[in-house]
Amino acid sequence: MGTSYQEKTKAFLAIAPQFQLGHLVTESFHPETKMLSYLVKEDVGEALRLLQAIDRMALIEMKNKEEMLWELSQDIQDTLNKGNKVFMVGCGATGRLSLVLETLYRQEYGHTDQVVSFMAGGDFALIKSVESFEDRTEYGERQLMELGFGPNDLLLAPTEGGETPFVIGATNKAASYSSRAPYFLYCNPDGTLKNIQRSQEVIENPKIKKVNLAVGPMAISGSTRMQASTVLMLAIGVGLLYEHKDRASFKKFYHDFLNRLTLTEYSAMEEFTKLEAKLYQEKKYLNYITDPHLGISILTDTTERSPTFSLRGFENKLDPEGERSLSYLFIPSAQNAQEGWSELLWREPRALTWPDLDRKISLKEIYGFDISEAGLKERSKAVSTVDFEVFYEEGDVTFKCGKEELLFSWGEEPLFNHLMVKMLLNAHSTLIMGLLDRYEGNVMTWVRSSNNKLVDRAARYVLQLLKMKGKTPSYEDVVEKIFEESENLKENEPIVIKVMNRF
Repeated sequence: MGTSYQEKTKAFLAIAPQFQLGHLVTESFHPETKMLSYLVKEDVGEALRLLQAIDRMALIEMKNKEEMLWELSQDIQDTLNKGNKVFMVGCGATGRLSLVLETLYRQEYGHTDQVVSFMAGGDFALIKSVESFEDRTEYGERQLMELGFGPNDLLLAPTEGGETPFVIGATNKAASYSSRAPYFLYCNPDGTLKNIQRSQEVIENPKIKKVNLAVGPMAISGSTRMQASTVLMLAIGVGLLYEHKDRASFKKFYHDFLNRLTLTEYSAMEEFTKLEAKLYQEKKYLNYITDPHLGISILTDTTERSPTFSLRGFENKLDPEGERSLSYLFIPSAQNAQEGWSELLWREPRALTWPDLDRKISLKEIYGFDISEAGLKERSKAVSTVDFEVFYEEGDVTFKCGKEELLFSWGEEPLFNHLMVKMLLNAHSTLIMGLLDRYEGNVMTWVRSSNNKLVDRAARYVLQLLKMKGKTPSYEDVVEKIFEESENLKENEPIVIKVMNRF
């Protein structure tokens, strides 16, 4: 018999102080986007310009991080040049950005195992998170060591908030095991993390190198898939994918790279954003069609929409009765699921089949997400779909949907192209969700409460919105209602709104 919601509430409240993160900058409400959900309905182009301004603020902040990133790049290149491995670890958005960077390294340098990335729950979690995995420090240690982390290998550990237990577990293990000090990269000021014991243990550990990349609040409260994961991907990518002969050449390259990231106008996406939202309102479905060069970044944006806005995640053919997701990613150059995943990751996927796990995440389950031509044909027969094509060819990235078409000539740098695609699609998909009423102002009213951090986030949002209505229930009462409502909550239902309606 499963645990009752009362027992879950009691268990959470016993540890809640370590997951009450409302004081963190990455969890706060950006002052410039408080009216975003209303602005997008009046002027999509202006909303895109606003989100670009937030990204620019973050990139301008990154100019001050040059010295830390020079040291990071030197350590990465020294590790690789001496024949050792670089590992990257993350959860959710940071796990996905780590896997993107491994894929880009393989694209650039061939099918090498010198760079190894993993996320909580294995490659399956690229598409669907494995619940509660990121709350377990021991799982981070275990995945790291089972992947063959060696005594002279380097671990890079991005964590948007600086408090994720899974990432901290891997970081502490690397610090005690390897001759190379791991890097812990995070996006909150150190002072805001002082009351979180697990974070303080990392920050105060002299065997761990800290890279603080605080760049301010997210455009949507707590949506760290946006600015935080952008700067983390940038910080690691410029050291992993480029060699720099000296500090002066690094400085010139880095500042030029940052500047070029601010030049593309997001408002060029306006008609695409309106069109995709309109198609969903007409009960149609999107197939994002791409190639192996861009696949993983487009997959990342489309799959991250699910937990952020309580959308139905990608359907799996092992669950034929399941509903269809609004969007899906396909690489039609692949003939079947196995080929699709190999083209996506530029390697075979890594399953996680620990015998002591309740949930077995086998290759069969991974291949159930059929992102190949076969999957595209099956989905297109089952529901009314429209194709959204994003293709790369010789330095050009083309977006095409219906009669809309855009060409971006960004050149042949994979990291630059992926960061631009990421930022454009993050802004695009966030505003689609605004047009579909999936947040209020800049509050994620449809956030999914699938781990301890997100239970606290949902509770804080309920309390904030109820306060605006003159109601002040206790934190404990709200948490209990969250667990109670979660017992029968469907994937496409808003926990915040359902709990609010209970008061």
